[in-house]
Amino acid sequence: MKRDLVSIADLSPKEIEEILKLARELKAKTKKGIEHELLKGKTLAMIFEKPSLRTRVTFETGMTQLGGHAIYLAPADIQLGKRESVPDVARNLSRWVDMVMARTFAHQTVALLAKYASIPVINALSDLEHPCQIMADFLTIIEHKGRLEGVNFGYLGDGNNVCNSLLIGAALTGMNINVGAPRGYEPPGGVVARAEEYAKGSGAAVRVFNSPAEAVKDVEVIYTDVWASMGQESETEARKRIFKDYQVNGSLLKKAKPGCLVMHCLPAHRGDEITDEVLDGPNSIVLDEAENRLHIQKAIMVWLAQKSR
Repeated sequence: MKRDLVSIADLSPKEIEEILKLARELKAKTKKGIEHELLKGKTLAMIFEKPSLRTRVTFETGMTQLGGHAIYLAPADIQLGKRESVPDVARNLSRWVDMVMARTFAHQTVALLAKYASIPVINALSDLEHPCQIMADFLTIIEHKGRLEGVNFGYLGDGNNVCNSLLIGAALTGMNINVGAPRGYEPPGGVVARAEEYAKGSGAAVRVFNSPAEAVKDVEVIYTDVWASMGQESETEARKRIFKDYQVNGSLLKKAKPGCLVMHCLPAHRGDEITDEVLDGPNSIVLDEAENRLHIQKAIMVWLAQKSR
């Protein structure tokens, strides 16, 4: 039976743990220069409706390091749902390649690819979730904190796709999560309810605040993201006014636990959601997080290939 990663909730807590362990092993081999061509002769199709520095470079590099090959498909190459239906693209790619990675606008596009493809499909970002990013975040937190369970984590900003996956992932792994967002920009109620349900099993605390100070009180990690995502450019100036109090700066950092780590999925809009002082400061683990996209995605691809045999 083939496996996909469309949502972080496609993985059980045990499976998240398995992938994180595998990522640490593959990272160690990479650092030591030990070859690990676990996907030799395999091909990954990379579908991009949105551009990305980190997603393309990390998946393509990762596939090369695993002994496989990646094909970049730009927006104009496929025009999903316009030039050809999503189910037809999924069925055709299933005859040629071994795995599909898709970075799309609509979550439904990735879900349809997974439904109709007979090979594993990975959500590399949709408007609802960003599971690969959150798995990289978890790997980074473990490297710095030694655990996920019981870590007090605070997310500040828009209740977007990153926030959604963080909520669900934190609830699955037992990490306590606070979300601080302006009124009307909180994560969707359905996502929060789902996270609360998972939290019953893990013992995690899930809280949503409209106060930035309350959201970061006693947290060990602060996370932020851009205030206006791709496709929301027309709202940029309005959002700057609405979110100004949610900026991660030196003053806000003092409200968190001493030594609080700072994360950002990048790209960052310096001077908006985060200041240079914090992004480039001693508490920032942003570059560790960016690097770990490579290692976790390698682990995800290997794990899905093994489970889908």
